[in-house]
Amino acid sequence: MKLINLIKSEFSDFGQKERIIFPLLICFIIILSVITKDNKIALISAICGISYTILAGKGKVSCYFLGITGTICYSYLAFKNGFYGNLLLYSLYYLPMEIIGIYKWNKHLKKESREIIKTKLSKKERIIYFSVTIAASILLWIGLNVFGGKTAILDSTATVFSVLGQLLTVKRCIEQWYIWFIVNIISLFMWIIAYINGSNCLATVIMWFVYVILSIYFLKNWEKEFHIIKNTP
Repeated sequence: MKLINLIKSEFSDFGQKERIIFPLLICFIIILSVITKDNKIALISAICGISYTILAGKGKVSCYFLGITGTICYSYLAFKNGFYGNLLLYSLYYLPMEIIGIYKWNKHLKKESREIIKTKLSKKERIIYFSVTIAASILLWIGLNVFGGKTAILDSTATVFSVLGQLLTVKRCIEQWYIWFIVNIISLFMWIIAYINGSNCLATVIMWFVYVILSIYFLKNWEKEFHIIKNTP
């Protein structure tokens, strides 16, 4: 009963449209994956990844438990497809950061809804974070070329921007959604190339496409919440 009550509480503040659309996204990926006989690990990765993003967008700590499972699966897929930047990112950075995220988010929850308290970066912080990220992307691109990584420029950019995105996620910053939009567009393009070249990863392609849509959706939601807070007397 405790587990059922926990699940109910996690979805209690989902809107009517969200309760319909989000499960349909998951069902669509499962059905399409079965029809196309897609890689099972890619399917698990997609389901966990999309569920993680939805719950993270709603500010729920439970997102990280799905994120850990998805991270392990995606690391395997990145290795199999030669995306070594993504492999290092997910296995050595995302995994520990998701564990840290559980601890950090639990310290900043609203008492009523159990959602995280959202934050924003200062203008100075935005300039510093973005400048460092661009410089690191260039350095990683040079390094991946040495090891013969596939689509090195895309891989390096997606990897470094993802580092920033995950950091901003743990810090509960709205700017994460701008970063995730960039990462999702680049990653979608990378996996489309992999699929065209014969990789059995259709679920992963769809996953990244859904990520693009979700990043826009939750950016608007978070902006709306900040606007309401700003205009509340």
